[in-house]
Amino acid sequence: MSNNDLLSRISIDPNICFGKPCIRGHRIWVSLILDYLASRTTIEEVLEAYPSIEREDVLACIAYGAEMARDVFVELPLDQKKEASA
Repeated sequence: MSNNDLLSRISIDPNICFGKPCIRGHRIWVSLILDYLASRTTIEEVLEAYPSIEREDVLACIAYGAEMARDVFVELPLDQKKEASA
């Protein structure tokens, strides 16, 4: 499945969930799925928690996050330990 196919599983509608990116046909925010994955929840655990979505939906959330990261940068604090040893 290509990135474009995956991204077609994400929808943004200003009348649904305040316009936040969601899995198409659901009110499940992309950011919620990414938060789960970032906290070490496995894809299988996400699918158990949300049985109405498919593995490709989770992969679409990851693809959407990757696309966003290409255009938006979040400032992160420098690691003081690395800075001191440099």
